Amino acid sequence: MNKTYLKLSLDLDFVLIAITASLKDYMLCHKINTNLNFNFEKIEDHEVYFNIDEDPLPFSKYYFYVEQGEIEYYILNNRNAEGFLIPEMNKVDFFMIIHQYIDKEDLSFIINGLNKLPDIQVAAQIDPRKLKSRENLIM
Repeated sequence: MNKTYLKLSLDLDFVLIAITASLKDYMLCHKINTNLNFNFEKIEDHEVYFNIDEDPLPFSKYYFYVEQGEIEYYILNNRNAEGFLIPEMNKVDFFMIIHQYIDKEDLSFIINGLNKLPDIQVAAQIDPRKLKSRENLIM
């Protein structure tokens, strides 16, 4: 009898930037909007089920869309009152997710701009495939 195996893979085709900043989510977005000419707006929370028999945990989410290039930007809070979105990255406060192609120059501009903001301790690109809890980032 032949066996057939189904391989599932997550769509991790996005750029992930980890941000450490001791700010509220709305203040971080305001500073990014003002200094880097973005236009992040609060949208419905990102909900993640950690246990199937419990309610999902909400994490605040902000969104910005650029028509030229059809690039979607998200900022997700890594913390809420009950835990972390990505527990293995418990020193990180926020994640910026960039969907669609972005060239290296634009990515460098964003990371350098984030690192120049006085309230941000560090912003660095992370490979989402190396995270154990990477499925929590899927939207």
